[in-house]
Order: sequence, then structure tokens, then C-alpha cells
Amino acid sequence: DAGTYDKVSQTGGPRAAMRFAAGGEAQHGANAGLDVARELLQPIADKYPSVSAADLWAYASIVATEVSGGPSIPFRPGRKDAVTVEESVEDGRLPDATQSTNHLRDVFGRMGMTDEEIVALSGAHTLGRAHLDRSGFDGPWTENPLEFDNSYFKNLLERKWTVKANSVGNIQFEDETQTLMMLTSDVALLMDPEFRKHVERFAADEQAFFKVYAQAYQKLTEGGCPFLNGAISVPTGGGNRAAGGGNRAGGGGKRAAVRRFLAKIFG
Repeated sequence: DAGTYDKVSQTGGPRAAMRFAAGGEAQHGANAGLDVARELLQPIADKYPSVSAADLWAYASIVATEVSGGPSIPFRPGRKDAVTVEESVEDGRLPDATQSTNHLRDVFGRMGMTDEEIVALSGAHTLGRAHLDRSGFDGPWTENPLEFDNSYFKNLLERKWTVKANSVGNIQFEDETQTLMMLTSDVALLMDPEFRKHVERFAADEQAFFKVYAQAYQKLTEGGCPFLNGAISVPTGGGNRAAGGGNRAGGGGKRAAVRRFLAKIFG
């Protein structure tokens, strides 16, 4: 729910409003399927009731990124949960996979993101896959959907993408092997010169992608939380890595556990 933040009105942001399953943000179309992740995290929430759900969700996503091979992202606790479902914001603030570049700039610009940060955050599609019964789209973006790397950008540039209607009639793109997919909002990054230059840079330099992604993701998960400015970052315990680098070496037990967790989410 961090993606609902509006820097002008100072509304939305990471408040765990999706906890209220009967209405509000839990029912927004762009959040379809996130109940799977929330349910997997619930035992941890029950064990540590003093930790806000918003903090737990942000921390879990950061650990999952890091243990899957991605960058180390600073985490500062202190997010406050919404008290009632009425604190949910209106539907339509989250990215729409069927839209193009103007929509991406509108949605992410509302959160204060630059073009570079928009492209980096789009690179999160390197992890996971789409499910027909959740988003209405189907397939992985990369050949190793449980590995956080820059292959999303490489695939965008190197594969031949053909438009198709999937089995439920929604438009997506498939590569020449018919095993990988991209969304309209992904392919749109190639059509805009300002976006494309960042796609090309991140495809060529994984560490550059990791550096910008870490900065942008911290910004995303702290939007609308000025009280975090005085908070102290806490370690995620993901293991040793070079500055700005990934975590593909070490942390075997935790890495295996997180990969099992992600496999349950992504299926």
C-alpha cells in the first residue's frame, strides 16, 4: 500500500490499510492476490503484536529482495497502521499494467519519483510472475523468477516481444520462446527515450540498477512517514555483500526459507 502515497495531499502511503479485507484498499484491483502474502506473514504478526503491520510488510519485502540476490535496502521502523477501513484511499492510485508512459509518470510522480526511479522500480518485475486469477495476466518476466537481478531489463531489450491476447482476453506481450511475458506498461519503457536510456543502463550495469532501486524502494516504503527521518536503520541480516551489491553468496538457511516463502506467493 506504500504506492498510494500522494506528496501533495500527504495522504496514502504505508499504513497497512489492506488489513481490512472486507473493503477499502484490500478490494482495489491492483492489490489482487496480495492476500496470499498477508496470510503468510500473519503468524509473524501474531507473534510480535507490538510491530505494526506496515513495518512488517515493508521489512519482509526488503528481506525478500535482499535474500533473493538483490540490493541491501535500509529499513527504518516506525510506520503507523490505519485504524479503520475508512482511512483507505480511493481506488486508482496504483500502477495500471494496461497503461503507458504518461500513466507511469502520473502515478509515480505523485509519490515524488524521477524517471530513473520509475524505471528502477519497474525492474521489480524481475522477481515473481503474473497470475490469471489475480491480475488477469499470466507468466513470468524472467527465466529465474525467484532471483533478483537485472534480467528484466536485458529481456526487454534483447527479446522480440509480440502482442497477444491471453486466455481471458487481456493484452500482454510474449517473447519468441512463448515462455516469458511483458505487460503494456513494461514495453512502454522502450518507447520513451528518457525511460529507455535508463533501461539500457540498467541492462548493462546491474550494480547501477541495484543502487537506484535501493534508493527508490526506501523512498517508496517511507512515503508519507516524516517521523521516520529520526529513526535508526536496523539490519536485515541478509549476509555479507559488497557495497550496493547483491546477496547471492552466503545466508544459505535464510535464503532457502525466503525462497520457499516467495514460491508460495508467486506459485
